[in-house]
Amino acid sequence: MVLTIDTAEAFERLRDEWDGLLQTSPSNCFFLTWEWLYSWWRHLSGERTLFILTVRSAEKTIALAPFAVKTARFGVPSVVEFLGSGAAGSDYLDLVVRRGYEETAVESLADYLAERKSMLEFGQLRESALALRLGRLLSEQNGYRSFEMPTDVCPYIQLAGHTWTSYLAALGASHRANFQRRLKQLARQFTFRFERAVTEDQRREFLATLIDLHRKRWRDKGSSEAFSTPDMVLFHQDLSRLALERGWLRLFVLRLNDRPVAALYGFQRDRRFYFFQSGLDPEYSRYSVGLVTMGLAIQSALEDGAEEYDLLHGDESYKFLWTREAREIRKVELYPPSATGILFGRIAQAARVTRKLGWTILPQPLAEKIATARRMAHLKGYYAAQSR
Repeated sequence: MVLTIDTAEAFERLRDEWDGLLQTSPSNCFFLTWEWLYSWWRHLSGERTLFILTVRSAEKTIALAPFAVKTARFGVPSVVEFLGSGAAGSDYLDLVVRRGYEETAVESLADYLAERKSMLEFGQLRESALALRLGRLLSEQNGYRSFEMPTDVCPYIQLAGHTWTSYLAALGASHRANFQRRLKQLARQFTFRFERAVTEDQRREFLATLIDLHRKRWRDKGSSEAFSTPDMVLFHQDLSRLALERGWLRLFVLRLNDRPVAALYGFQRDRRFYFFQSGLDPEYSRYSVGLVTMGLAIQSALEDGAEEYDLLHGDESYKFLWTREAREIRKVELYPPSATGILFGRIAQAARVTRKLGWTILPQPLAEKIATARRMAHLKGYYAAQSR
């Protein structure tokens, strides 16, 4: 049986049940916690409507589909997507299904969604995501038109089995030497402190410091969506408070002579560290304070029991100085067998063909210049800031 939850009050009451179900799910990750998604719903949902689906079998909940509906506007029909979609920075969105009930849950959700004939758009999916299985079932059995594509990568560091010394030894020789040299330079030239927020007062202070340093860093580089609106700041205020209560918050500040010069914001849950954002004072960039902060955060995560340090989506060059491993992130769009679905499915396909054709007909020298410019932009971003 599939039931719909469409009010914030009912969503709030799900907290304990949500947490228990997520712990049993193969898609268990920080971005599917009640804390992340409920905070997102309160502050970043915009004009969406809540559309959480619960699947019950033998009087117990076996699955949650954390959906919202993006409101129809300007002739574009409404679209079902995951809570957490958009500018928040979520990764690994998916269905939350009790292990062993995957087939039952996916089939129940497919039948329910097929009856509604909604357009669906699921992004930031791992290759193993149950949402991809749901999309393929809707396509194969219910006539949906499906477009599945890779969209990004998430570099990650495998820390299991490592000590800090052995991890450093596994890095490239020049990067390892650069980190150690920069760390010694800071310790020699300044009174050096690297602190983590462990109290509510520290959380508020360190978050304000992070936001200030992040904005300073981006002031001359263009814009960043990370803390760009009052709603986004309120989201992180609520989220960081809840994460601190659960013991997940990892918010660090690097101080030189008592001046905060770099900060790093992440979460550690179930032996995985999620690096989310950082900031630094451009006046101290020549000391590679971002690079040092990243290294010290990795060391802290490892010593705190993390078996993985996830750098999340984005193929920035600096991430691959710390690791050579990455996961592919995918997206699937699904158009129902209705007049509207067929129309917008054809429009989407035509747009893809046009974009692909536009790239392939570029003169080869120009295509090579664009590809080279993209690679150089990544390198320039790293060497300019040393790390984020």
